[in-house]
Amino acid sequence: MKKLNFILLIMILIFALFTGCSSKGNQEQPADNNTSQETKEENKEKDKKLVMYTNAEFAPFEYFEGEKVVGVDADIAQEIAKDLGKEVVIEHIDFDSLIPALVTGKADFVAAGMTITPEREEEVDFSIPYVESVQNIISKKEAELKTMDDLKGKKIGVQLGTTGDLAVTDAINLDDGDLYNTGAEVKTYASALEAALDLMTGRIDAVVIDKLPAEEIVKNNADNLVTVKFGEISEAYGIAVEQGNTELLESINKTLQRLLDEGKIEEFISNHSN
Repeated sequence: MKKLNFILLIMILIFALFTGCSSKGNQEQPADNNTSQETKEENKEKDKKLVMYTNAEFAPFEYFEGEKVVGVDADIAQEIAKDLGKEVVIEHIDFDSLIPALVTGKADFVAAGMTITPEREEEVDFSIPYVESVQNIISKKEAELKTMDDLKGKKIGVQLGTTGDLAVTDAINLDDGDLYNTGAEVKTYASALEAALDLMTGRIDAVVIDKLPAEEIVKNNADNLVTVKFGEISEAYGIAVEQGNTELLESINKTLQRLLDEGKIEEFISNHSN
């Protein structure tokens, strides 16, 4: 009899244990459902946004108006987002960090007056070209620096990672470069405007940067500075996406082609150059 009672007691304890575990599991389930729902909501919000990275120190293509990034590329981004039914979010970082940020998935695309080059095409995919540009020299009026020969022995400012940086650095460092062994020096800056400030204070002799940003800088300092075309370096701007992101790239190309056909990009440039 005692043995029977003992067995019954054991069975009751086992039943209670399993009932408790089952009850606990049922209590935790709603929390898992809540977490899953929150994740779904977060993903929905993410899907509504299109993240653009840029360097907002390249007027008229991108610049700050208060704390807001505006400019030609910002206007284009708004059109891309509108065509996709999304909201664009624009983030400002250093120019030479743009492609690494895109490659690591931090942005959906990069629009920054970025020249399409074979080196960059090894890391990202580019849209169709939407602006053609050339390099310009900015100098003080009295300096009369107009050609590559005029830059021999001079200190030349460039924005880090730009076409101007690559062109001047190669001209100075390569054996067959036009400025090789001439005493010319290159100094890199985070922006062309910073370089221009050093130019006006006499720390450097010239700045090499894209035509439209050069004209913007000179327009705001017309009493002291001039700008002229620098050689025959022609370039095309494109919007960069992560390699293989063909769906987004096709959407961007479709919007860009529409804007080009409608003359909107020239309109954006005019709006941000006045």
